[in-house]
Amino acid sequence: QVQLVESGGGLVQAGGSLRLSCAASGNILSIRTTGWYRQAPGKQRELVAATAGGSTAYVDSVKGRFTISRNNAKNTVYLQMNSLKPEDTAVYYCAVDKDRYWFGSPPATAMDYWGEGTLVTVSS
Repeated sequence: QVQLVESGGGLVQAGGSLRLSCAASGNILSIRTTGWYRQAPGKQRELVAATAGGSTAYVDSVKGRFTISRNNAKNTVYLQMNSLKPEDTAVYYCAVDKDRYWFGSPPATAMDYWGEGTLVTVSS
């Protein structure tokens, strides 16, 4: 019903920047919350940033470095990542919730549709 395609991942040195994109198609009018999650091997999946109804939320470790934004004309959500650290290395996933606005941090289990992910590797 909703298709999500992430792009923009790659290899970057510590201190560098990347911008991830999440292009949505299908029944996009049903989307209420969009989030970026990441998962590293051996680690649990965690919320990185989310946006809903004009509100945003970030995990503490990325506050001041990452920014989530939207371009509604392009049906795209972005994650601008600055001052990248090796600890940011993970597969980053875009996900949406069609059921509710999360004015906070939506758990991964609440999200309805997921992209396939894009790998971000930060070297030291």
